[in-house]
Amino acid sequence: MKYLFFSWLALFVGSWIVYVEYSSYTELCRGKDCKNSICDKYRKGVIGGSACSSLCEKDTLYLAKCLTAKVSSQVYSGNWADLEGIIKCQMEAPHYGLEGEMEPRKEATVFDKPTKGTSVETFREMINNHFKAKVGDQVGLVDLTTQVLSIADANKDGYISLPEARSTWALLQLNEFLLAFVLQGQGHTPKILGFCGDLYVMEKVPNSPLYGISLPWIMEMSIPVSLRRSMDQWFTPQWPHKAKISIGLLELVEDIFHGTFGSFLMCDVSTGSFGYNDRHDFKVVDARYIVPEATFQERIRQQHCNADEDCLYGADCLTSCDLTKHRCTTEVTRPNLAKVCETLKDYILRGAPADVSEELEKQLYVCIALKGSADQMEMEHSLVLNNLKTLLWKKISHTKDS
Repeated sequence: MKYLFFSWLALFVGSWIVYVEYSSYTELCRGKDCKNSICDKYRKGVIGGSACSSLCEKDTLYLAKCLTAKVSSQVYSGNWADLEGIIKCQMEAPHYGLEGEMEPRKEATVFDKPTKGTSVETFREMINNHFKAKVGDQVGLVDLTTQVLSIADANKDGYISLPEARSTWALLQLNEFLLAFVLQGQGHTPKILGFCGDLYVMEKVPNSPLYGISLPWIMEMSIPVSLRRSMDQWFTPQWPHKAKISIGLLELVEDIFHGTFGSFLMCDVSTGSFGYNDRHDFKVVDARYIVPEATFQERIRQQHCNADEDCLYGADCLTSCDLTKHRCTTEVTRPNLAKVCETLKDYILRGAPADVSEELEKQLYVCIALKGSADQMEMEHSLVLNNLKTLLWKKISHTKDS
């Protein structure tokens, strides 16, 4: 049935898809412009990084397929010598408002910090203070700063040049890059392979989105919701593999709640933000909307509002509107765990073994019903999360999937 459906779909909208995609391709996919801008700054000695020579001189790092969904953040698959990677390049500034990313950027990154003559110790202090502003005064920031300085020395000559320092500083303004440092060693984020200015190369996650298929909007409008939800589960792995992937996502929730470097909010838990590798290890594919809680609260309390809907950041971080002040409050209405369980529900229940299906469904609905901030209900949230992980783990612990 599914194959007949897709054959009909291809015949029905084939020519329409080609027209729509290619009429906007040059506007959306501006990788060539991004590369030219980065390489121009590299040749002028403004920026540096481990990927600059390969990108701008040797042509061993090249942009292949455009995966861009937003002009300001160019995303391409590509190759760096014999490595497959994802290349991300910043084109223009999102605003401070909640419709964009919480990243203070100009229309084009100026790369003017640190200034000429800045010592390594002053640069270290800059980085440490930046982390404090983002995640609060957490234990371990000194070690994190040292790791950043190690990455900044891109050519490993024991010396951080001004172009290398300016590139590193620009990258630290990006949520995704920041999160990669915070969660390194946990295995949830793809490895950063290299950078040039604020262009960076990440390890490719071969399986993304977590589940679901993309259809043209004209088809989305005509398909019943129940059928659409069923279609999203057509091409998912076997259940034991889905259980392992789900445990990884639950562990991410655990790691970013009161972790070593503070708490983070997941403001887009759509399936396109997540994926997994060939060993079925869970990976974050797009971390732009996983933001430090401290940064979120600072920004959103400044947001003018007339209704709760005005206090939404990303797709999933909603607070309430204080109508006496016409300002957004700082506490999200739903915790990370509840949103993640809702994303996982259809995915993990489909094909679940009969002896765990009923209990799994019960626990997922308890999880989805969680309200308030995790700070207010820390014990209950921890209990729900651990119960889910334990149930899934017990079912696959005796298999090779564990």
